[in-house]
Amino acid sequence: MVTIGIVIFPNVEELDFVAPFEVLSYINKIALNSTKVILIAPSLEPVQAFNGLKILPDASFESAPALDILLFPGGKGRIEWMKKPSMKDFIQAHQSEATYLTSVCTGAFFLAEAGLLLGKEATTYHSAFDELAAYGVNVVSSKVVHDGKIITAAGVSSGLELGFYLLRELFSVKLAQEVAEKIEYEIDVSKL
Repeated sequence: MVTIGIVIFPNVEELDFVAPFEVLSYINKIALNSTKVILIAPSLEPVQAFNGLKILPDASFESAPALDILLFPGGKGRIEWMKKPSMKDFIQAHQSEATYLTSVCTGAFFLAEAGLLLGKEATTYHSAFDELAAYGVNVVSSKVVHDGKIITAAGVSSGLELGFYLLRELFSVKLAQEVAEKIEYEIDVSKL
């Protein structure tokens, strides 16, 4: 079973984490016990997202298990949270064990702030390209960019593509396609 941790924080953009959560969880309806997707927050207190959704995290930074994939969504809250020592410590504690470090939209800045994108190719929300490039990142305008163990996805709805890309990497094109069909989302497997 692949353990996937999605980091949430106050003012996170809802679709940035809900879209990959849905895709990466749905595979269990086809191939039982393929993934375990958990929401990780600074504490176990409810988190209010940018548009008002309130979320109960599954784990805190302190109680998070070992993770195969670490995923960072973006949103307005990232401006504050990407600089917090507790966030940086959490990333440092889990980055070496993870097979993939991933982000959606401006979630790329968590990886950049931790120094993990220096000299790498990555993407983010289109209006933040220059800001990301200032971290020494080779910014690529693409839905999903894969460089080593780093996989970044562009703007908000790109979380869906990230989810399918990860399913392909972890399991197979066939399973990624089957999940897409089940949730009635059209993907171009040649671009995954």
